[in-house]
Parts: sequence; C-alpha cells; structure tokens
Amino acid sequence: MPVCEILAIGNELLQGDVLDTNTHWLIQQITAIGGFIGRTAMLRDDGAAIVGALQDARERKVDLIITSGGLGPTDDDLTLEAVSVATGCPLELCPEAREMVAETYRVLAARGLFPDADMTPAREKMARLPQGAIPLANSAGAAPGVLLSWENSRIVCLPGVPGELKAIYSESLRPILRDMFGESTFIEWCLTADCADESLLAPVLAAVQRQHTEVYIKSRARRLGIDLTFDITLSCSGVEVDQLEAALRSAATELQAALVGAGIPVLDITQR
Repeated sequence: MPVCEILAIGNELLQGDVLDTNTHWLIQQITAIGGFIGRTAMLRDDGAAIVGALQDARERKVDLIITSGGLGPTDDDLTLEAVSVATGCPLELCPEAREMVAETYRVLAARGLFPDADMTPAREKMARLPQGAIPLANSAGAAPGVLLSWENSRIVCLPGVPGELKAIYSESLRPILRDMFGESTFIEWCLTADCADESLLAPVLAAVQRQHTEVYIKSRARRLGIDLTFDITLSCSGVEVDQLEAALRSAATELQAALVGAGIPVLDITQR
C-alpha cells in the first residue's frame, strides 16, 4: 500500500501554543482510503530543517509527503521555499494560484472584512509555487494547497489552519489520492475485553495473530481503575472488501473464543 509521511510545521506547535490536531485527522483520512502512515514529525519554521526532512523522506522512497503549515503571507511561512530548495524546482508565480488568492480577497473585501482586495507582495507570496506544482483550491482561506510530483514521490502542502486543511483535503485532494491509492480501503473491528492485566491478553493475541497474518491485532487500555478494560482492534487494508470483512470476521471469531477460553469475557464487538 502507498506509504505516507506527515510533517507538521510551525514554531507554535513546538512551543505548546497550539495542539497539532491536523496530523491526527490526516492519519484517519489517509488510513481510511488505504494509505499507510510510516512516520510523522513536528518541525519548527526552519527552512533547513524542512529541507532535511523532505530529503530524508525521499531517501526512504516515501510515496506521499504531506506538510501542514507555513503557506501564509509572512516571512516565517517557509514551507514552499523549503520545498523549492529540496526538489530543485524554483518558485514562480502561478497564474491559477494568483487568481485563487485574488478571488478570496475580492470576496472578503466585498463583505467589508478587508479594506481592499489589492494583490500586495505579501498576498502574492501565497501564489508563488515550486515550478510544476498544481494549486489546490482553498474554499476556507486564502492560501491554496500545493501538489507537486517529485521523482517517484508526491508532495502535498496544506495550510496549518485546521478548517482550511480539511476543506482542501475534502474538496480538492481526496479525489486525487483516491486515484493514487486505487481502490484500496481500510476496515477495523473492535472487541472490548474485561481484563485487568494486559499480560494475560498478550499470549492469546499472539496466538491468534500467528494464524491471521493479514490482520493487525492491537490492544490498548480503555478505562483505568479496578475494572480495567481493553479495546482490541483488528484491522486490515486491501482492495476486495468482501475478503477483508471475511478475514476480520474469522480473526474476531477465533479471538473471541480464545479470550473466553482463557477466562476473559468479551463485552462488545463493533465494526468502525
């Protein structure tokens, strides 16, 4: 399955001023359409650090690199400059992106939210993209998203504002990734086990995992205290939904029987 890495960029993230919810949301979206998240990282607004992270991802032959943050009009919005340096694609004014930015300011000015719609150098900065990049429409803000093919990888740059990131992903990016990932999908089932000791679960899960290598099985604590319970997730990715569901059903049935046989009640089974 396609391997994806996510780079969350911004000093505010590493100073504790802003909680990075974007990465968590993107992981959910990418996983749901059959992508595999191999790594995530938080980076400061530091051009050299961003360049290094992009080049490292290329060395790992990552299929898709997504950045969030650093697309705005200020001097410390360095993401596209760093992408330009890392890829060797010089920044240039993209007419399509410029029109996207200009239209946003025309609408906002008409509503009285800005005094004018002039395309100042700061506003025009958001339309300077690496050569060959495609702008992605942003219905919730000014800065377009960016899609760039780079050797055998693709780089997607999204704004750091959660509403803008989600709008670009949902309206512009998801169809592109669907084509990239093909018909792959991700399915997850969850069992809730009434067990106070994860070490009792471990051998049961390991035995079932050995018999169902196509299914990933993972336990995690659900509630702390005397009445501790564990959620046990079973997940797999692939193209044939019927085959995925059959594999999960078989693994869940065997796991439930094994848990009950070990004296561990199963409280609930749900498909997410």
